[in-house]
Amino acid sequence: MAHEIKLREDYIKLGQALKAVGLVDSGVEAKEVILSGLVKVNGNIEYQRGKKLHEGDLVEYKNESIKIIN
Repeated sequence: MAHEIKLREDYIKLGQALKAVGLVDSGVEAKEVILSGLVKVNGNIEYQRGKKLHEGDLVEYKNESIKIIN
């Protein structure tokens, strides 16, 4: 399933994006799945929960995706 997040600021952090679309229930869960190497940003495994996502970025987790739009 594909989700979209419309930016209200210049960016959204990776952990916040996962929570915003309901792929994780908490910041703690977001941190765990990111540090476990289960999340990709633009095709690359990302380990930084605070990674800034900008327009056009694509997040993948558990066969779902989040597209960052403006």
